[in-house]
Amino acid sequence: MPHLDPELLNALAMAGVAIGALSLLLSVLAQVRLRRLRRTLAELRGGGRGSSHGPHAEVGALRRVAVVRYDAFGDMGGRLSFSAALLDDAGDGLVLTSINGRTETRTYAKGIAAGRGEQKLSPEEQEAISAAMRGARRSAGTRRHV
Repeated sequence: MPHLDPELLNALAMAGVAIGALSLLLSVLAQVRLRRLRRTLAELRGGGRGSSHGPHAEVGALRRVAVVRYDAFGDMGGRLSFSAALLDDAGDGLVLTSINGRTETRTYAKGIAAGRGEQKLSPEEQEAISAAMRGARRSAGTRRHV
């Protein structure tokens, strides 16, 4: 067996100890991070500490939905424009409006709180909100503008 330099053996031993210590540190950090992620996941699922209902109590399901289709312009047919209300049981949510013309389409999103628009609403948007609040799943309004 060849003779190994004691300094080389000492350096290899120190490197092994350093690698082992680094591995141990990284393992501990990974465990801490995993614990935090599990805690966050539990809170998102509604089982977190300090909250009897979790964040789901603050987030309503968009269960009141209605769509009103219409012709935005007199020279257009097919009711390609629409306003869609997406609301929770409290009447909070949004209304999406898409106005389709021959050369362009414009889309708007407006916030809704307690069934009322945070901005001025068009008659079609208000109709969609009213239909959603009544619980209608879909409204096939046939408004025509000239």
